[in-house]
Amino acid sequence: MLMLLIAIGVVLLSSAICSGSEAALFSVPIVKVRRMVQSNRPGAQTLLSIREQMNRPIATIVILNNIANIVGTSVVVIVATNVLGNQWVGLVSGILTFLVILFSEIIPKTVGERYSEQIAVIIARPVAGLTRILTPLVWCIEKITNPLTAGGNSFTTDEAEIKLLAKMGQEAGTIEDDEFEMLRKIFDLNDMTAADLMTPRVVMTYLKGDLTLAEAKEEILNSPHSRIIVIGETPDQVIGVALKTELLAGIIEGELDQSISNFTHKVHFVLGRKRANQLLSIFQQTRQHLAVVVDEYGGVSGVVTLEDVLEVLTGQLVDETDTIVDLQEFARKQNN
Repeated sequence: MLMLLIAIGVVLLSSAICSGSEAALFSVPIVKVRRMVQSNRPGAQTLLSIREQMNRPIATIVILNNIANIVGTSVVVIVATNVLGNQWVGLVSGILTFLVILFSEIIPKTVGERYSEQIAVIIARPVAGLTRILTPLVWCIEKITNPLTAGGNSFTTDEAEIKLLAKMGQEAGTIEDDEFEMLRKIFDLNDMTAADLMTPRVVMTYLKGDLTLAEAKEEILNSPHSRIIVIGETPDQVIGVALKTELLAGIIEGELDQSISNFTHKVHFVLGRKRANQLLSIFQQTRQHLAVVVDEYGGVSGVVTLEDVLEVLTGQLVDETDTIVDLQEFARKQNN
């Protein structure tokens, strides 16, 4: 009788280890595995190699699991026949089937999924070793199954999935509300364009380049902007941009007869479809905080600033000189 109990125990335990290992390897997120590798956790590198190429390790576990179930069950039946006689074989088989389902499938897989990270790290090296031992058998199985599994997609993560994971983290309390909001806004950088962010032409502040400092003095003093667009005859003829500090310095130093064009700096032009993340790179490369937005025909649509791009992430940035908070909304009201 003891031999029968030992045989049943060996079958249940070996099958349970295989089932739990399989569930753990499938359940542990590859992102967490890469994070474990970065923290030099023992076994993490082996686990990463398994997660990146799951076919052979999983095939190894499935082979061992089936050996445990098929061969083990056969041994149990033989032992049961010798110990109890033929009349009890059917009952023993039924009980064994129930025990396998409960203790070798349901419970191990539940535990493997719940504690996937801890279990996966522990079993990674044994699974890798067994995979090498069973390589010839696994190779033969691969050759048979490849026509059915060819063309499968590799692991990828898209924007929608990352947003969903961030939302789940927020709901679980592992990601703060402000952190989630910042992550969401970072993705908005790819969706917003210069046309979406710009100050429209109808409310754009500009000075004519042929005016003198004396003629433009009032406009310069009253301008809330640190950078002012300089134009020719029309707003479509943008010459460049003037810094308010340099214009004021010219007024203070008595250079009132100097024309605005003498204080003009080169300005960068961008198409309205240019994305916000690309604008950020342009501002960093050119070391300028303002760009003129043009349409496909070269006409000026408005201006966009570094502040406009940063507001995608932070919300409205308003200082004590801003008399109009939202120039785009103001422009829409002007047109109406």
